[in-house]
Amino acid sequence: MFSTPPHRKMTRSRKPRRGAVTVEFAVAFPVLLLFTFAGIEFSRVNMIRNTAINAAYEGARKGIVPGATASECEQAATELLDFVDISGGSAEVTPSTIQADTESVTVTVTVPITSANSFITPKYFMGQTITTSVTLPREATF
Repeated sequence: MFSTPPHRKMTRSRKPRRGAVTVEFAVAFPVLLLFTFAGIEFSRVNMIRNTAINAAYEGARKGIVPGATASECEQAATELLDFVDISGGSAEVTPSTIQADTESVTVTVTVPITSANSFITPKYFMGQTITTSVTLPREATF
């Protein structure tokens, strides 16, 4: 008299899917880790790039005022790199001697991508170098 409802007869037991979650996790977790660490590395390289641009700009700004020297420009740029804990970066000022008749100052900042400049060991950008330069016209003296 009491029979099983038709919708119950169609359901499967859970036994065949016992290891499915483990297999799905084993496939998805490495991909998740790859994207996580790649995101961290890309973020750090982008931060280094932006810092190099800012360092070149600050170095050039220091050199456009009357009485500035090339060493002051280099110091301003390297101080900014040191503030963000970037090691191995260098700044080069053109012209090497800033005189009263110098029309513009160019500061070139070079930063290597090494394991010292990364949160994790860089895989995608290892051995690359970020180079950026900024040229500003000197202020006129009256």
